[in-house]
Amino acid sequence: MRLINVGNRKIGDGQPCYIIAEIGINHNGSVETAKKLIDGAVEAHCDAVKFQKRTPELCVPKDQWDKERDTPWGRMKYIDYKRKTEFGFAEYTEIDKYCKEKGVDWLASCWDVPSVDFLEQFKPVLYKLASASLTDYPLLKRVKDTGKPYIISTGMSTQNEIVDAVKFLGTDNLMIAHSTSSYPCPPEELNLRMINTLQKMYPNTPIGYSGHETGLATTVSAVAIGAAFVERHITLDRAMWGSDHAASVEIHGLSMMVRNIRDTEIALGDGVKKVYESEMEPRKRLRAVTTVTSANGQ
Repeated sequence: MRLINVGNRKIGDGQPCYIIAEIGINHNGSVETAKKLIDGAVEAHCDAVKFQKRTPELCVPKDQWDKERDTPWGRMKYIDYKRKTEFGFAEYTEIDKYCKEKGVDWLASCWDVPSVDFLEQFKPVLYKLASASLTDYPLLKRVKDTGKPYIISTGMSTQNEIVDAVKFLGTDNLMIAHSTSSYPCPPEELNLRMINTLQKMYPNTPIGYSGHETGLATTVSAVAIGAAFVERHITLDRAMWGSDHAASVEIHGLSMMVRNIRDTEIALGDGVKKVYESEMEPRKRLRAVTTVTSANGQ
């Protein structure tokens, strides 16, 4: 498998799983909340935090603009709500500085071409394309043209749509995330073996997993079957207001998930059978008993 260089890390065969804590829009428009989530990801030893960047006027259908919605800031038009939760230059400048101070990579899912142009100012180490964007070819091309490594996510997509997107993009700098776009996703729809299917389809491309389930075990299982990177939404409190919090992991759960992933990576070993030093004394003691018993029985 081709190794992909991301910041100071490599992603691919033989490398530790690259763990992305997706803050997304769970900051609810607050830089202070975003910083608390960054702190939690750093304390959990994640490799990166991820945000989402949109131009609301391009991403919100016009027939939805004037629909009113109850929000933490009162009742307002949907387009105004989306504008209020969108970070701009000042907020991302602060986030960029904070992540550098904390020593953690940051990236964002871009939902439109101007958002890529915007984020290029900050020289992110990696880009992500959301599942909804897999068939947005102008956006795919703009991200590819940055020359940065990037991940495409495959939720809500047919296998033919995945094949067509990869054919369009080529595999240079490409990583692919298996995903199912339901929030939260029930276990029977996670289909983790699709990770192996994608590995067979694209043996030279790092394949990972973007999960929206409520538990931790299935994300750890994705690593056990070969995911080169994983991504999970994180939150300060799953009961917070907002659409993504219920399918997110709280910080204590994130720490547990990272520990379990690292333990799993160690436990997988190299597949070569050996007798460990810790087994020598039990082997000597218990095999001796077995040998004597067998001899007496003859």
